[in-house]
Amino acid sequence: MIPYANVAQLRSGLDNGEFSAEELAYFYLSRIDAATDLNCFITVDQEGVIAAAKNADKAIAKKSVGPLTGIPIAHKDLFCTEGLLTSCASHMLNNFVAPYDATVVDRLRKAGAITLGKTNMDEFAMGSSNETSFYGAVKNPWDQTCVPGGSSGGSAAAVAAGLAAACTGSDTGGSIRQPASFCGVTGLKPTYGRVSRYGMIAFASSLDQGGPLARTAYDAGTLLNAIEGYDPNDSTSAIADATDFRSASQPLKIGIPPQYWNDLSSSLTKVLDQARLTLESFGHRFVPVELPHTNAATAAYYVIAGAEASTNLSRYDGVRYGHRAATVESLENLYQVSRSEGFGSEVKRRILTGTYALSVGYYEAYYLKAQQIRRLIRQDFLDAFLEADIILTPVAPSTAFKRDELIEDPIMMYQQDIYTTPASLAGLPALSLPCGFSDRMPVGMQLIGPHFGEASLLKLGRQYQNETDWHALHPVSDDD
Repeated sequence: MIPYANVAQLRSGLDNGEFSAEELAYFYLSRIDAATDLNCFITVDQEGVIAAAKNADKAIAKKSVGPLTGIPIAHKDLFCTEGLLTSCASHMLNNFVAPYDATVVDRLRKAGAITLGKTNMDEFAMGSSNETSFYGAVKNPWDQTCVPGGSSGGSAAAVAAGLAAACTGSDTGGSIRQPASFCGVTGLKPTYGRVSRYGMIAFASSLDQGGPLARTAYDAGTLLNAIEGYDPNDSTSAIADATDFRSASQPLKIGIPPQYWNDLSSSLTKVLDQARLTLESFGHRFVPVELPHTNAATAAYYVIAGAEASTNLSRYDGVRYGHRAATVESLENLYQVSRSEGFGSEVKRRILTGTYALSVGYYEAYYLKAQQIRRLIRQDFLDAFLEADIILTPVAPSTAFKRDELIEDPIMMYQQDIYTTPASLAGLPALSLPCGFSDRMPVGMQLIGPHFGEASLLKLGRQYQNETDWHALHPVSDDD
């Protein structure tokens, strides 16, 4: 079996009888077991995987298959999975076994996908390096001294290392796109509302969005088709047509905003310029667009996200949900000690920042201003899409950085999100595609589309990957 096969290749192999779903399941379980040093997984469901694989083989024998029947995937550990630990990589929830499936999990299971387990992440999805997990940092399979990105670092690293055919992730301010770039895989943040948030443990409810990480844009589209669609259990769920990504890409006008390129290093600029030339050779035309409020996006994002985190995480008080302190002196002390013990330092920092921004006397100065900036950023994109069909930008200001390099400098860590937060604030779809290497580490490019414009992004991504092989490259391990 091919260690780094994509979903489409595995589908073909299963349908042609080259291997069974059970053989495939054992293959991935053995790879996960051999790669524990990467720390990609929090939970592996061995018994459940084999049982599901046997059922998949029965379905394949009856020719009753869908695009994902028998395909092993994994879920970021903030998606509720019935009967499995759903911890959000936090001490606060390290004993929480979900009583139901998130809509994303349920829809993928109904599509035939096999859940390998739950992937590691930054605690409560707060981080850009996957170093804030209660279960320890995830390592980048391309260089284990480097971070995989965050917060969906476990999912991105698992796909890059060939431990899962694809994974789910979530993206609040870049948490699918940045780790996809750092690990050399494909990651899609859908339009806000396209994918249900029901059963996805909340960080910032107006920004959180689930999406796929996979080897190819085609695979990302396949997973998106399985999880998208209106869900009455989610009040923010949108009614929209299914994403048709399988037809050929038509010539597009691709916008280039100078605000995303002014401070980019020469090595990253060189890689992205080559990607632009490749796209241009397909007949696409580049046009300048202006996104003037880009530089304010990161500050606005962290005020808004922190404020929503402060509200969402108030439920973890030692009484209703989460970790409860063993020895307390009073009810107030129970709250204080339980939350102090249950949350890590980054989560505490964001809760305190958000609470401050919402407090009397500071609401208008911080939270209201951030919301006003958010509206301006959204308008910037609306204006830009009058000139361009999609927008091309970097994903991150650097390749994967060393572990411990930025963890004690939150401001520099937050700056890693400078190119991803604008699309998040505007609720837009964005795709991260591998497009080269800098200093022997993967580089991704970001394609941003208008609301519900995932089809154009995925079609262009497919076209690019049909003519390049960056997505097919992979780190080499001792087991390959």
